[in-house]
Amino acid sequence: MFFKREKAKESTFSTQLDRLRSAGYTVEASGSQTRVVKGKLGALVQARADVDQDDQNLALCEVGLVVGPELALLTDLGFQKIFMTPSGKKMPALAEHLVALHAFEEDFREDAGLTSLYNHGLGTTNEKHLYDRVKDRDHGVPTRPWETN
Repeated sequence: MFFKREKAKESTFSTQLDRLRSAGYTVEASGSQTRVVKGKLGALVQARADVDQDDQNLALCEVGLVVGPELALLTDLGFQKIFMTPSGKKMPALAEHLVALHAFEEDFREDAGLTSLYNHGLGTTNEKHLYDRVKDRDHGVPTRPWETN
């Protein structure tokens, strides 16, 4: 007996957006990115061209809290996590925000047909880290106090 594996169907950007709409997300196009919102959380997505240049997939750019017309992104200050909007509004990230953000991202990935990665499953990750108390860490060895004249 031979069993033939089904080939994975590549979804296009528009079909993935339709899947999100049918799952209860609000989809708003704005320029090159599309804003997808469900409840008080949202994500910015954009079309990403494949190697073939025929299909376009959904690329998840940013996930955050919806504050008015803006999307506040999770930012790590080292001692505290906050949500910061592009205009500069700041609000503390509470435990319920982080739990909801994590659940939103997992549900979003599942509803859009994206791959869910293990390290994202461990907790809330973010790309913005604004705190580092080690001065000149990336510029070689800093000048030591006893070496100054």
